[in-house]
Amino acid sequence: MENSQIEVSAEARVWERRLVVFLRILACTTGLALLAVVMPRQLMATTHELLGLGKFPDGPIVEYLARSLSAFYAMHGVLFWVISTDVRRFALILTYVIWSTIIFGAALLAIDSLAGLPLEWTISEGPQVVVLGAAILFLKRKAKVF
Repeated sequence: MENSQIEVSAEARVWERRLVVFLRILACTTGLALLAVVMPRQLMATTHELLGLGKFPDGPIVEYLARSLSAFYAMHGVLFWVISTDVRRFALILTYVIWSTIIFGAALLAIDSLAGLPLEWTISEGPQVVVLGAAILFLKRKAKVF
Protein backbone atom coordinates (compact mmCIF):
# COMPACT_ATOMS: atom_id res chain seq x y z
CA MET A 1 0.00 0.00 0.00
CA GLU A 2 1.33 3.47 -0.90
CA ASN A 3 2.25 5.93 1.85
CA SER A 4 -0.59 8.27 0.77
CA GLN A 5 -3.14 5.44 1.26
CA ILE A 6 -2.07 4.24 4.72
CA GLU A 7 -4.85 4.29 7.32
CA VAL A 8 -4.25 7.04 9.87
CA SER A 9 -6.01 8.00 13.07
CA ALA A 10 -8.52 10.82 13.33
CA GLU A 11 -6.07 12.77 15.49
CA ALA A 12 -3.35 12.41 12.85
CA ARG A 13 -5.81 13.64 10.21
CA VAL A 14 -6.47 16.77 12.30
CA TRP A 15 -2.72 17.42 12.52
CA GLU A 16 -2.38 16.71 8.81
CA ARG A 17 -4.99 19.38 8.07
CA ARG A 18 -3.08 21.83 10.27
CA LEU A 19 0.09 20.98 8.37
CA VAL A 20 -1.65 21.58 5.02
CA VAL A 21 -3.05 24.93 6.19
CA PHE A 22 0.35 26.00 7.57
CA LEU A 23 2.09 25.04 4.32
CA ARG A 24 -0.48 26.99 2.31
CA ILE A 25 -0.08 30.08 4.50
CA LEU A 26 3.68 29.83 4.00
CA ALA A 27 3.15 29.32 0.27
CA CYS A 28 1.07 32.49 0.00
CA THR A 29 3.33 34.67 2.14
CA THR A 30 6.54 33.37 0.56
CA GLY A 31 4.97 33.68 -2.88
CA LEU A 32 4.56 37.41 -2.27
CA ALA A 33 8.29 37.69 -2.96
CA LEU A 34 7.32 37.51 -6.62
CA LEU A 35 6.38 41.18 -6.31
CA ALA A 36 10.01 42.09 -5.66
CA VAL A 37 11.05 40.30 -8.85
CA VAL A 38 9.13 42.87 -10.91
CA MET A 39 9.34 45.79 -8.47
CA PRO A 40 10.61 49.02 -10.05
CA ARG A 41 14.21 49.69 -9.04
CA GLN A 42 13.29 53.04 -7.48
CA LEU A 43 10.76 51.37 -5.17
CA MET A 44 13.42 48.81 -4.27
CA ALA A 45 15.83 51.64 -3.40
CA THR A 46 13.19 53.48 -1.35
CA THR A 47 12.33 50.30 0.58
CA HIS A 48 16.03 49.69 1.21
CA GLU A 49 16.39 53.15 2.72
CA LEU A 50 13.16 52.86 4.75
CA LEU A 51 14.53 49.66 6.30
CA GLY A 52 17.48 51.71 7.57
CA LEU A 53 19.98 50.00 5.27
CA GLY A 54 21.29 53.24 3.78
CA LYS A 55 21.52 54.20 0.13
CA PHE A 56 20.71 51.36 -2.25
CA PRO A 57 23.97 50.48 -4.02
CA ASP A 58 24.30 50.99 -7.76
CA GLY A 59 25.37 48.17 -9.99
CA PRO A 60 23.74 45.31 -11.81
CA ILE A 61 24.85 42.63 -9.32
CA VAL A 62 22.85 44.21 -6.48
CA GLU A 63 19.64 44.28 -8.48
CA TYR A 64 20.33 40.79 -9.83
CA LEU A 65 20.81 39.37 -6.33
CA ALA A 66 17.71 41.09 -4.95
CA ARG A 67 15.51 39.90 -7.80
CA SER A 68 16.93 36.38 -8.05
CA LEU A 69 16.63 35.79 -4.29
CA SER A 70 13.04 37.04 -4.46
CA ALA A 71 12.38 34.63 -7.32
CA PHE A 72 13.90 31.84 -5.23
CA TYR A 73 11.56 32.63 -2.32
CA ALA A 74 8.57 32.70 -4.69
CA MET A 75 9.63 29.33 -6.14
CA HIS A 76 9.91 28.00 -2.59
CA GLY A 77 6.34 29.19 -2.00
CA VAL A 78 5.07 27.29 -5.03
CA LEU A 79 6.87 24.18 -3.75
CA PHE A 80 5.10 24.55 -0.37
CA TRP A 81 1.76 24.69 -2.19
CA VAL A 82 2.49 21.63 -4.33
CA ILE A 83 3.54 19.62 -1.27
CA SER A 84 0.39 20.72 0.55
CA THR A 85 -1.79 19.06 -2.09
CA ASP A 86 -0.79 15.61 -0.77
CA VAL A 87 1.61 15.69 2.17
CA ARG A 88 1.69 11.91 2.44
CA ARG A 89 2.61 11.33 -1.19
CA PHE A 90 5.22 14.12 -1.03
CA ALA A 91 6.54 13.15 2.43
CA LEU A 92 10.12 12.60 1.22
CA ILE A 93 10.19 15.97 -0.53
CA LEU A 94 8.63 17.57 2.56
CA THR A 95 11.39 16.10 4.71
CA TYR A 96 14.00 17.56 2.36
CA VAL A 97 12.27 20.96 2.39
CA ILE A 98 12.09 20.94 6.19
CA TRP A 99 15.78 20.22 6.72
CA SER A 100 16.95 22.49 3.91
CA THR A 101 14.81 25.28 5.39
CA ILE A 102 16.32 24.80 8.84
CA ILE A 103 19.86 24.72 7.43
CA PHE A 104 19.10 27.72 5.20
CA GLY A 105 17.87 29.66 8.25
CA ALA A 106 21.09 28.89 10.13
CA ALA A 107 23.10 29.95 7.08
CA LEU A 108 21.11 33.20 6.85
CA LEU A 109 21.94 33.95 10.48
CA ALA A 110 25.65 33.53 9.74
CA ILE A 111 25.48 35.47 6.46
CA ASP A 112 23.53 38.35 8.02
CA SER A 113 25.98 38.54 10.90
CA LEU A 114 29.04 38.48 8.65
CA ALA A 115 27.48 41.00 6.25
CA GLY A 116 26.99 43.47 9.08
CA LEU A 117 23.23 43.75 8.74
CA PRO A 118 21.42 45.50 11.59
CA LEU A 119 20.83 43.30 14.64
CA GLU A 120 17.05 43.54 14.23
CA TRP A 121 17.35 42.16 10.68
CA THR A 122 19.76 39.41 11.71
CA ILE A 123 17.63 38.09 14.58
CA SER A 124 14.38 38.36 12.62
CA GLU A 125 15.45 36.56 9.43
CA GLY A 126 17.56 33.43 10.02
CA PRO A 127 16.04 32.41 13.36
CA GLN A 128 12.53 32.92 11.94
CA VAL A 129 13.32 30.61 9.02
CA VAL A 130 14.68 27.98 11.45
CA VAL A 131 11.51 28.25 13.58
CA LEU A 132 9.28 27.89 10.50
CA GLY A 133 11.18 24.77 9.43
CA ALA A 134 10.93 23.36 12.95
CA ALA A 135 7.18 24.13 13.02
CA ILE A 136 6.67 22.21 9.79
CA LEU A 137 8.69 19.31 11.25
CA PHE A 138 6.54 19.36 14.41
CA LEU A 139 3.31 19.32 12.39
CA LYS A 140 4.63 16.58 10.09
CA ARG A 141 5.46 14.36 13.07
CA LYS A 142 2.12 15.02 14.81
CA ALA A 143 0.35 14.16 11.53
CA LYS A 144 2.40 10.96 11.35
CA VAL A 145 3.51 11.77 7.81
CA PHE A 146 6.44 9.49 7.01
